[in-house]
Parts: sequence; C-alpha cells; structure tokens
Amino acid sequence: MMSSVTTRLETDYLIIGAGAMGMAFGDVLHTESDAGFLFVDRHARPGGHWNDSYPFVRLHQPSAFYGVNSSPLGDDTIDQIGWNAGLFELASGTEVVSYFEKVMQRQFLPSGRTQYFPMCNYLGDRRFESMVTGETFEVATSKVVDATYMNVKVPSVVGPSYDVADGVRCVALNELPKSAATPDGYVIVGAGKTAMDAVLWLLANNVDPDAITWITPRDSWILDRAKLQPGPDFWDVTLANAAAQIQASAEADSVDDLFDRLEAAGSLMRIDPAVRPTMYRCATCTRAELDQLRRVRRVVRMGRVRRIEPDRVVLDEGEIPTTTRTLHVDCAADGLERRPSVPVFDGDQLTLQTVRHCQQVFSAALIAHIEVAYTDEATKNRLATVVPHPTTDIDWLRTALGNAINNATWRGDDAITQWSVDARLDGFSRMRSGAAPTPSQRASMELIAEHSAQSVANLRRLIEEAELSLETFGYA
Repeated sequence: MMSSVTTRLETDYLIIGAGAMGMAFGDVLHTESDAGFLFVDRHARPGGHWNDSYPFVRLHQPSAFYGVNSSPLGDDTIDQIGWNAGLFELASGTEVVSYFEKVMQRQFLPSGRTQYFPMCNYLGDRRFESMVTGETFEVATSKVVDATYMNVKVPSVVGPSYDVADGVRCVALNELPKSAATPDGYVIVGAGKTAMDAVLWLLANNVDPDAITWITPRDSWILDRAKLQPGPDFWDVTLANAAAQIQASAEADSVDDLFDRLEAAGSLMRIDPAVRPTMYRCATCTRAELDQLRRVRRVVRMGRVRRIEPDRVVLDEGEIPTTTRTLHVDCAADGLERRPSVPVFDGDQLTLQTVRHCQQVFSAALIAHIEVAYTDEATKNRLATVVPHPTTDIDWLRTALGNAINNATWRGDDAITQWSVDARLDGFSRMRSGAAPTPSQRASMELIAEHSAQSVANLRRLIEEAELSLETFGYA
C-alpha cells in the first residue's frame, strides 16, 4: 500500500543527484566541513548514469582523474596490453559504480552527517517522493545543490530519436553483447564516443570491418589520451602538449589554421584525414584505437537518421539499404546536452557545472571547496566561472579561452592554488614535483609564458570572426 504520509527532514545541503558530480561535491563537504548533507537520487545505487551504461563501457580518461577527491579510483597502474597499453588504467563501468557505492557506504553514511534516499524523484521546492512506497518527504535545508543540471543521458534510457519500423532489429548499445542471432551486418548510428566504443567493441571481437556501416552526421576532433596522462613520468609530454596548444592559439591566422596547427602538434586527431571535423565533445582515444576506427570504410555522412524501415535507412540527405537481419545499434543520444550556463552560486541555490572543460568531477569538487572556504557570492562566482561543455569545433576555442581565464583567476588566489596542488582530482597540478625542471620542461614553460597573453587575445578574435561567419551563413 502506497503511503500518503509526508516525512520532514533536516540537513544543511540537499544534493539532487548522487552521480559523479554530486558525489564529488559531497565528498569535499564531508572532508572540509562539518556540514550535513542529504542525497536524493532516482537510481538504486550511487553513480548516476553509470548505472545505465553499456556493460563494456570504460572511462575515456585515466582513473586518476575521476571519482571523489578523498579516495583514489583504481591502483594507478599502467596497462600492459590492449589498445591503451603504456598508459594509465581506465576503470570499467562496473568498477566506477562499485567505487561510488563504497564511498557512500564506507565514508559518507558512517559519518552520521549524510542521509541518502535512492529510488526517489525530486519534486521541486525541497520535496521528493519515493518511487517504491510513494512516501513524500519535505526537507528543511539551508542550500539546495542541483547536481543534475548537466543532464547526462545514455541511449538505453532515452531510446532512438528516429522512427523504427516493425521488424527492424534496432537495439541500444547495452544490448549489443546479448545479440544472439548472427546479423547480416551492423549499422552503428551516432558519431560520438559511444559510437566509437561500439565500433571498437565489434572490432575487438573480430567482426569484419566491412560488415560495419557507421552513420556519422558529424565528424569529431578527438583528444590523444597519451598527451593527457597524470604523474611525473608523463609530465614532459603533457606540458609540451599544453605549450603547443597555447602557441597554436596565439599564432593562428584563422580557425582552420588553428586546427591545422593543433593537428600537426598531435593535440587533436581525426578519423578521416580527408574530412574536416565540425564536432568537438572531448572524445578521447589512443593512436591504436584511432587506427582501429580507420579500418571501417563504410562511413555514411548524410546527416541524421530519420527512420529505419525493413529495407532502407532514411537520412536527412539520402538513404542507404538495409535488411531485417541487420543489427542497428543506437548510439545517437545527446549524452551531455548543451545547456545554458547559469551562475553556480545563486543565493541558497547551487547549480553544478564545469569550471574546467571536460573535467566534471574536478569542477564539482572545486565548487564545493569554494562554497566551504569563501563567503562572498560575487567572489565565489568569479572563482567558479562556468566553462560550458563543448559540442562544435568552435567550442574548442571557447573552452580553451574559458580555461585560460579561470586558470589565471585561480593562480591569483594562493589558497586555490594550494588546494589544486593538493587535490587528487587535479592530476595536472599534482604531477609537478619539487625537483628542478628538465630542459624540455623549462622550454615548454617558457613557451607558455611567452604566448599566454597573445593566446587569450587571439582566441577572442577568432571566436568573434567565427561567430560572425556562422551568423552570415545562417548557422549561428
């Protein structure tokens, strides 16, 4: 029998969402304050969208960059085999979910300051409802923290955005390993990292690349994971990569020239050298994975799928044949949709967003530290200027500019600088050792110092020119 009783609760912070950002925020509250906090989440376990992800999913970045600040994820080991060999380990989805559950059960809840309500829907106005019993709760709290604003989605939850006729085999990526009947072939729908994972999984399981058709509405610029590694052993490469990006941003004559320079430096990669990417969403892979993706030759660039019929796939700009024995794999969900930036701190409301691009958990942890350590709201928002998640190629410029501005702001605050150096999630700050820099490190530092100011000015100019050009052609 469903309950009609309203239970009243008290806490200092009501955190909506026990996903990665909510957990990273709560962790800093837990370690840097004596505040109480209460999680409300729709899933049965912490971890947010990781509970819904496909079974072979892994982090796209080293485990050292992920999780909560107080507890390491993984063992900081170097992979010895596979397409990530020679680089830091990538936690599996199962490991991530288990990790967050361990943090909740062994760190947060035993403290007596944490309340956790899984399987609950937030109703707004500090009220939520149990999806199991129907009981409603009302929370007396000083602050409400929205850890769901970035709205991560996976295909298994949202379903296809196009019509699928009866008789067509179309599954979410979660179902791919469960496919019993051998299909005529595979059609991968989507251009992002989820689709790349689908292709890589098929190739790793010895599917003939010619049996794979890959529908990519937009090609993507891709980050080279080898240039984004934590730890002092990788500091030379990581620092040189940062210097190359800043120098390219300072010296580029145009947006195309900038991307040519970034590609020549190895900072960005693309699957097809003959196709200029128009998408950038922080997708990360290794050179070995890129080589595998290039094995797929049946790549369809006719826009988005409109519908799949028993004998054809209809797209924006044409159609391709298919069969009822072909397995269509939906990877087209907008996993991290572009949402308008709002102030992180707004009275008694906090809205978690990225303040360092592509680093959601670091951003949430830093926002929590700012909340604990500072009192003036204007100062808090200045230290937590939002760097929106990218989607287009031009967004690479916007995020580079936002990162540069925020880094300069943080360097001007000794306390923030020290916090970053000590923070586990800030792998780049932690890799700086007390030893004197090597000649190559010194050269990279000199390049960064020489070009930083011009980089910011030139990025502003290029963004303005690109936006004017886009507006002129109706794409703004």
